Amino acid sequence: MRSAPLVLRVERLLRRVSGGRMGVLDLAGLPSIEVTVAGRKTGLPRTTSLLYVPRGADFIVLGSNWGSTAHPVWSANLRAAQTASVRHKGEQFLVTVREITGVERKPLWDLAVAFWPGYAMEYELSGGRVFRIFELRRQSA
Repeated sequence: MRSAPLVLRVERLLRRVSGGRMGVLDLAGLPSIEVTVAGRKTGLPRTTSLLYVPRGADFIVLGSNWGSTAHPVWSANLRAAQTASVRHKGEQFLVTVREITGVERKPLWDLAVAFWPGYAMEYELSGGRVFRIFELRRQSA
């Protein structure tokens, strides 16, 4: 998607000036979180703003990558991690990471598409790539 680089620059600026409380998706009325996870190769922290699908107290994130044929790098990092840090509405906390596969996957895909129909369009754009789906569950204090 051609607009992705511009959107990402605006996202970073909004996050910086709002102290991490707001991003581009929030302006569009969509829920977003910032996920920080160790890079699987470097171990350095990598932060990405993501649309999430609420599921109770949990966050469901999908590696749609704007409909690209390739998986997003952040999804490979999450796949390699057991935990990550989430910033949500200015609050930061740890989450347990679990990739959703098998029989659990279809109901969460349906939930995600019902929540944000753009996922179906991105799936078509990707040539039918199976998006990685993750559950981020807040850890108890």
